[in-house]
Amino acid sequence: MSEEQARRESAEEQPLPADAVTPKKVRVMKSDGSGVAVEWKDGHASQWSFVWLRHACPCATCVEERAGSGRKPGEAKPKPLLALYEPPVHPVEVTPVGKYAMKFKWSDGHESGIYSWDYLRRVCQCEACKAKG
Repeated sequence: MSEEQARRESAEEQPLPADAVTPKKVRVMKSDGSGVAVEWKDGHASQWSFVWLRHACPCATCVEERAGSGRKPGEAKPKPLLALYEPPVHPVEVTPVGKYAMKFKWSDGHESGIYSWDYLRRVCQCEACKAKG
């Protein structure tokens, strides 16, 4: 493992401040299909497309599959050269999980991932957070 990888994994294990993982406002833009936006209590704002979230599913099966193929959360699987058209995946249902997460039932039938607020904050896609990564 490289020094950079070790540093990154160590940072991922560090607990985030409570205000950084507590949503102030959550918007699930299901009707227009654009995704999820979260305003955090610490003033930060995050937004993800539904397609990105599906490719970042945190369930054990998806995490293992991504690790085996070397993909990062949010990265799509490579498509075969002559792939048939598939409509973009979208949530059929979105439900809260206690006060710590949300769960999606996806149009492709997948529904085992629980997206904790901690996980979502760690995979924030804003320019500032991507620059840190």
